[in-house]
Amino acid sequence: MENEETKIDMEVYYKRFAALFQEIRKDYPKFVDAFMGFFKATEGPGVLDSKTKELISIALSVKAQCPYCIAFHVKNAIKEGATREEIIESAMVATLMGGGPCVAYMKYVFDACNEFGA
Repeated sequence: MENEETKIDMEVYYKRFAALFQEIRKDYPKFVDAFMGFFKATEGPGVLDSKTKELISIALSVKAQCPYCIAFHVKNAIKEGATREEIIESAMVATLMGGGPCVAYMKYVFDACNEFGA
């Protein structure tokens, strides 16, 4: 599925997302601290393991049509041991709820899998 002409550089999305939080932190540190606390509480250890939470986040990212979120959660899912097949299937669940527009955002998922090693 990878085509150099249409390949999307997902690392750029990942880095821009991280840089955004650094930029926001300069003027709004309380917001970033509160958000990161919420993030850690939600993504941290619980009944669901981290890999499962990342796979859910991938589906939600596709449904939200957020390439920044897709890059972030695909990369994290891979770090948590998710396979390409698990990542793609999670994204496909979003297409059930979101239809054609979500199918289009599968492109970001495929490119993130390829770029981040799944």
